[in-house]
Amino acid sequence: MLAKRIIPCLDVKEGRTVKGINFEGLTDVGDPVELGAFYAAAGADELVYLDISASRQGRSTFTELVSRVADRLNIPFTVGGGISSLDDASRLLDAGADKISINTAAVNNPELISRIAARYGSQFVVVAIDARSDGADRWHITTHGGSRSTDLELFDWAKRVEQLGAGEILFTSMDHDGTRSGYPCALYHRLCSSLSIPVIASGGAGSVNDIADVLTLGNADAALAASIFHYGEISIADLKRQLADRGIPVRI
Repeated sequence: MLAKRIIPCLDVKEGRTVKGINFEGLTDVGDPVELGAFYAAAGADELVYLDISASRQGRSTFTELVSRVADRLNIPFTVGGGISSLDDASRLLDAGADKISINTAAVNNPELISRIAARYGSQFVVVAIDARSDGADRWHITTHGGSRSTDLELFDWAKRVEQLGAGEILFTSMDHDGTRSGYPCALYHRLCSSLSIPVIASGGAGSVNDIADVLTLGNADAALAASIFHYGEISIADLKRQLADRGIPVRI
């Protein structure tokens, strides 16, 4: 059985790691290169860096940051945020990122998935999916950070994304994100069972139990989290030890 992955997520604004709620009340939580190196040494399997800067200066800073991260880290890392073209993806991959993540751009231009995969390979393409339940067991895809609803349905879109060449899906349930009350494991299990590519679970992590559940009951291939690591609520080493004690395959 393949080892389950633990992936810290770092939001970056103009070269610094920040944390907030809905991108408001942002607090500086450290240098992204140093923090990434710390997580790598602590046992993280991969990292995700998300550029939340909207300005051109922010984009330039982020590309430079990716180069510095690539020089420092010895584990894979994914970058995302504002990638809307093949040129955007190429710039970040050429700077040293191992994978890129696209969300809104994939919905607006699905062929972008195929174009990036054709140039670099499917293993370089992560499609992030944010979805919200309509209360009737139908999950609608959202874009622009969850602020805009679409007519796309979760399972149909995930399957299409796979067919277009995505190598991995990063799925967030908008109904659970930020609640720290756990993941919708039945939903993750259904999604993972319908696909042949890995699924990363994001949003809802508040405890070791939550992460253990989504990796077992939900059958997710990886769990992504931010606050519980940034604020030292649990170390990656402790998390992995507790997961291993439960018989969950992780890299120690």
